[in-house]
Amino acid sequence: MNTINRPIRVLVAKVGLDGHDRGAKVIATALRDAGMEVIYTGLRQTPEMVVNAALQEDVDAIGISILSGAHMTVFPKIITLMKAYRMDDVLLTGGGIIPDDDMNTLHDMGVGRLFAPGTSTVDIASYITTWVQQHRNF
Repeated sequence: MNTINRPIRVLVAKVGLDGHDRGAKVIATALRDAGMEVIYTGLRQTPEMVVNAALQEDVDAIGISILSGAHMTVFPKIITLMKAYRMDDVLLTGGGIIPDDDMNTLHDMGVGRLFAPGTSTVDIASYITTWVQQHRNF
């Protein structure tokens, strides 16, 4: 297991026309309270904007909050861009209204764990911390 010499950096984003960001802000605050450095990109981001911001900010994880039902478009596009930029050591995770079957399909594509509404923020922070410790070289 790697030792972290700096705070874990997480980019939290809302992609597409999904205009409800209260949950994303709650997660961003909880991750910050857990000692992570959080960059919140705000509403109406494109997959390209998210990946570019993640590259510029040198993040360890990207968290996508999605309630619009576009998860089967958004996550595959982001994971494709991440692979193109060789971001194999960056976690792509997220949450929102995503059916279990779709979560499994997205996981098979390379997306990390996805969280349903009501998941404990402690569980989300713990998952991100553990994944980053196992995958990043600090």
